[in-house]
Amino acid sequence: MMLSSTPSYHENFLGLSSIERIQNADILSNILADTYFLFLKTQDCHWNVRGALFRELHLLFEEQYKELFEAIDEIAERIRALGEATPGTFREFSERTEIKERKGHSSAQDMLRDMSVSTQILISRLRDCLRKVDVTDDMVTHDLLIRRLAVHEKNLWILQSFVE
Repeated sequence: MMLSSTPSYHENFLGLSSIERIQNADILSNILADTYFLFLKTQDCHWNVRGALFRELHLLFEEQYKELFEAIDEIAERIRALGEATPGTFREFSERTEIKERKGHSSAQDMLRDMSVSTQILISRLRDCLRKVDVTDDMVTHDLLIRRLAVHEKNLWILQSFVE
């Protein structure tokens, strides 16, 4: 059987090799898993925060989890645009994420510290992924990662402002 020498749709229109597409989709799948776990943690904090700053933190966590929910879809759609399947199960996300689940119910300050650590993990992963994507000349994925980095850096600043 002879293989076709005609490039695939993704190679023709994206200008990326199969290896670059697969690598970038894998990178984005890790970011998707981290984003999903951060979304769950943020929603958990929204539901369970208590104390003197309840209203302010309840609204902050709601704003952040809604933004994360939209980001999940955007990241997943980019993976599909790269021609790869998107992870979508809790098991797949658990295997890919570096963000740890929050254990039990804790004080608002503990939640803020935990959310800060999780956000720092995601920022670190985003920076690492950006370095890897940069060598592929995949400007769309690069732009997506830059936009996500900007959001998480701002969120970290806000979270840490409550802790200080």
